[in-house]
Amino acid sequence: MNVKSVIKLLCFIQLFIALLMAVPLMLAFGYGETEAIKAFSFTIIVMVAVHSLVLLFLRKEPIKIKAKDSYLFVTLTWVIATAFGALPLYLTHTFDTYSASYFEIMSGFTTTGATALTSIEDQLKSILFWRGMTNWLGGMGIVVLFVAILPFMGVRGANLVSAESVGPTKDKLTPQIQHTAMILWGIYVGFSVLEVLFLLLGKLSLFDAVTVTFGTMGAAGFSAKNSSIGGYQSAYVDVVCIVFMTIAGMNFALFFKALQGRIDKVLKDVEFRVYMSLIAIFSLVGAVSLLLNHVYPDFLTALRYSAFHVISVLTTTGFATADYTYWPVFNQMLLFLLFFVGGCAGSAGGGMKVVRISTLIALARNTIRKRLHPRAVIQTRLGSDIIAQDTTLSIAGFIGAYMLTGLVGALIISTSGRSLETCLSSAFLFIGNIGIGLGDASPSGNFSIFSPALQWVASFLMLVGRLELFTVYALFSRSFWRKG
Repeated sequence: MNVKSVIKLLCFIQLFIALLMAVPLMLAFGYGETEAIKAFSFTIIVMVAVHSLVLLFLRKEPIKIKAKDSYLFVTLTWVIATAFGALPLYLTHTFDTYSASYFEIMSGFTTTGATALTSIEDQLKSILFWRGMTNWLGGMGIVVLFVAILPFMGVRGANLVSAESVGPTKDKLTPQIQHTAMILWGIYVGFSVLEVLFLLLGKLSLFDAVTVTFGTMGAAGFSAKNSSIGGYQSAYVDVVCIVFMTIAGMNFALFFKALQGRIDKVLKDVEFRVYMSLIAIFSLVGAVSLLLNHVYPDFLTALRYSAFHVISVLTTTGFATADYTYWPVFNQMLLFLLFFVGGCAGSAGGGMKVVRISTLIALARNTIRKRLHPRAVIQTRLGSDIIAQDTTLSIAGFIGAYMLTGLVGALIISTSGRSLETCLSSAFLFIGNIGIGLGDASPSGNFSIFSPALQWVASFLMLVGRLELFTVYALFSRSFWRKG
């Protein structure tokens, strides 16, 4: 365990985040928000002072990061970044407690989008911008962005990206991991700029266009409106968000392949085809239900609202244009089923991921076939790809741990005395980084209803969900801390 190397690298990334925090600071100057200017300035000064002193002390220490070290580094990066990132919210009295401030920024960085704000639109603009900016940074990954600039520091970032960009598939687009990180962030920034332009055409202000884009491309869900995207009352804005939420939930490696002219590879990708099929089927079935139950007057309107919320939940974005808890129970159940799917591997979305669910279904199908034909040699396949047994076992283990974490989380949250649907959906919206759920966790609700203790529990669930459990859980293993 190279603890000093981990600490040194942590200092560098926290200084990098302090530099990024200068953006909302400048915005605070622009809006003349004195309280926010003081809060951001104080936070930046503290971050620079503390981490510069530590770097001065460790200046002669070479940075050597092994696979085990990367788990500690990535986990602490998110924990510490949130700890400092929460200070402006606490110092501006956006929240009365530090636990709520920490919850809000952890929700931002992990792209959960769950909020403890009882009112959003009357908050300081620079605070709302910073809150949204954490969504965008967390979407592609803080560490992945940091790795893109690591060549200037002489550090290899493969282990760091592997620990943060977890999942059953890890596409290495180029031989150099730094180049891959730069490509991914380049695509991410490109789509973000494109969405801002489309939203400006929809007559949104630049501030609203940027903050909506932060939430959309980060598959995150923070909005500057109390009613989320529904606050804009615009079918055009809804459609733009539907398109870019769908993009954010796709494997970004597919866009790189498309840019190389390998469209056939994209169209043949099994996870992509399942992902698009889920969107189409759930959206259409939901629209028919809304129409038959006279929730909306015509099919196109019903389809727009159904597709928006299906994509929002599937991609774990967490935007809303209506409070679906007033919809038929059938529609609510459709959305709740999507809690257990998530976006594609390599996307900005959270959840279990489409590829894992597809593999689990293939495994179940093979188990039935094996019972009928005990002597048959049956391989688990996704399309033409054979899934190795180790990968299959890893996926099954992940899903088991995911469900257990969610259920234990729901049990702890139940001490709040809230309804069963509130507790159950809250736990899985936290771990799945979805942001909206059922009951008191509906789009019209917020998490100020939770005690400080439960807000800390929620923050932990969001963290383990974003880093897909094992990066964090490994730190609680005795073998992790053993030498060698």
